[in-house]
Amino acid sequence: MAPRANWKGFLRLSLVTCPVALYPATSESEKISFNQLNRKTGHRIKYAKVDADTGEEVANEDIVKGYALDKDTFVEVTKEELEDVALESTRTIEIDEFVERDEIDPRYLIRPYYLRPDGKVGHDAFAVIRETIREMNKVAIGRVVLTNREHIIALEPLDKGLMGTLLRYPYEVRSEEEYFDEIQDVKITKDMLDLARHIVNQKSGRFEPDKFEDQYETALIDLINQKRAGKPITPKERPATGNVVNLMEALRRSVGKEAAPAKAAKPAKKPRKAAAGQKEMLMPIEGKKPKEAAKKPAARPQRKSA
Repeated sequence: MAPRANWKGFLRLSLVTCPVALYPATSESEKISFNQLNRKTGHRIKYAKVDADTGEEVANEDIVKGYALDKDTFVEVTKEELEDVALESTRTIEIDEFVERDEIDPRYLIRPYYLRPDGKVGHDAFAVIRETIREMNKVAIGRVVLTNREHIIALEPLDKGLMGTLLRYPYEVRSEEEYFDEIQDVKITKDMLDLARHIVNQKSGRFEPDKFEDQYETALIDLINQKRAGKPITPKERPATGNVVNLMEALRRSVGKEAAPAKAAKPAKKPRKAAAGQKEMLMPIEGKKPKEAAKKPAARPQRKSA
């Protein structure tokens, strides 16, 4: 079953309109998360919303939004006033224009969503919009309001649906000049480039996400399993790192390292099912009988964070 929609409304291309729902295309809910605890009692830490001057706790209904003019001066804005300035895009994704995919600077990309028809009506209009974008090999640019903010969204066909990617506004993208101006101009020899190209050729392959493993997440799971089982935790030795003294020598040694035959290569790990998630690796504490372990699933860390 698909997760709950983040937004529901209408997709419109000129006079062609259909009801649609927007769903998150990515999730981090399967990652290990931690709560903050009181070391002395083991109890969770609870945060309260308090008045900065009086120190008294404030009820949610008494909390309003305010824009800071300076340290002690705020312009108060009510929920009703924010609703009054809401735009049409709160309920409609209006396609404004079509652009080439390679014209969108990667720095403007925020996060992907899935867009599909909402309900049993409008599938024909949705298909017309989707296939027109596909046939023209373009990306549709529209606007959508999420969490009270209007965002630019880029729509492109993905299988039977559409993928919508939120885009940043120009004022949100920093100029590279303030970071790159101090990079020195250096002369690179042909020999250096040839060796570097050789390394790249030896490491070239296809992008296959299933090959990648979140090693830090796996290490966290191992740590939690060891602590649940009462095993002692011993810090691992860190490999020594040295500075590269001679770039040409480092390139030559890299070529030799990549060309050397692998020693007793371990068989490739079978990719885990994404739906199952990393936390499926959290095993019952050692010592339980297999039948008991099968009946009672292993306890997992709570999802909520303090």
